[in-house]
Amino acid sequence: MLEKSKISYGEFVLIVAFLMSLTALSIDTMLPALSVIGEDLHVKHPNDAQLIISTVFLGIAVGMVLYGPLSDSYGRKPALYLGLSFFIVGCLISLMATSLFGMLVGRFLQGFGAASPRVVNMALVRDRFEGRSLAQVMSFSMTLFIFIPAVAPLLGQGILSYFEWRAIFAVFIIFAVFILLWFGFRMEETLAFEKRRAFHIGVILEGAKETLTNRIVFGYTLVLSLILGAFIGYLSSVEQVFHDIYHAGDRFPLYFAMMALSLGFASFLNGKLVLRYGTRNLGKKAMKLMIFLSFLFLPIGYIYDGTPSLWLSMIYFMATFFSVGMLFGNLNAMAMEPLGHIAGIGAAIIGSVSTLLSVPIGVFIGQMYNGTLYPLVLGFLFVGIFSFILMGFVEKFRV
Repeated sequence: MLEKSKISYGEFVLIVAFLMSLTALSIDTMLPALSVIGEDLHVKHPNDAQLIISTVFLGIAVGMVLYGPLSDSYGRKPALYLGLSFFIVGCLISLMATSLFGMLVGRFLQGFGAASPRVVNMALVRDRFEGRSLAQVMSFSMTLFIFIPAVAPLLGQGILSYFEWRAIFAVFIIFAVFILLWFGFRMEETLAFEKRRAFHIGVILEGAKETLTNRIVFGYTLVLSLILGAFIGYLSSVEQVFHDIYHAGDRFPLYFAMMALSLGFASFLNGKLVLRYGTRNLGKKAMKLMIFLSFLFLPIGYIYDGTPSLWLSMIYFMATFFSVGMLFGNLNAMAMEPLGHIAGIGAAIIGSVSTLLSVPIGVFIGQMYNGTLYPLVLGFLFVGIFSFILMGFVEKFRV
């Protein structure tokens, strides 16, 4: 449980939520601007603008390998400061970009920097909690964090109403500085000096080997990568779906917020239920729900030639993201559970591997966008089936 601290339990959860939200803000705020940026940077194929989203995840995957060991060696706070610095530099590069390549370089650095709070917040929670309490804190944090992606597209659209798209990156910089100051002044270092590990390649490889050779950890990491891959595919193509198929226009942020809040409600409910029912039980039920919904929606899509009515699609997506919201917190907690003694590098390897594997899955699903919902629905269906099968194999190792 939480040790005596100058901050309350509530403020601790809130800080973790804001750390989590940096990645969401840097992705979801961009969604209304993708087509505008694509035109301004002379992107040849509309689907190529999706790379502005997926490149951030690639940067996250690479960055996690660095920040985990750094946080285990020098503490959680220095690792966060370094990451936020990279994030701010990446925002400046994107703000001044005149080509898609320049934009992607900046976005990669934003992801590389955003990897730091993503790793550090998992290690912060693991430093102070374990077991179902760990999953509860992660779920409550995600419940608060989810309000950021719920309003982020509205923020992006609001900025576009008064300024050009480059102003979005200025907002990112302001948000990053705010987090840096709040975390720096209020959060004390959670990694005791005697628990720190020397920063050299041998220790890093040893921690990576222990993480990747643990069948339970690696198995849940693969499951997490599949779920995350389908989610990246959705994020990459959702702006095109709602503008091309449903002509949502200024209503797009509202529809996106409804789906994001569905995911957030699931995370909140998971935080209430996980102590009673357990992470694995809830995880399996959520996965079954995702498979059932996608399997049911396929014939509905066929009836409407791949473009069902807006509200049928909204019901499907909201219910699917409810299951995804139940999965994220539980899968992370199950993967981290055996790694309390190497929480920093363990979080880094889990996050890096799951994200690195998820990016090509997400890019594939996104690039398959063809003016219908088939790519997204089939993506969630097959990811759910493979994840459920893989989770069954992982459970055998626990016996």
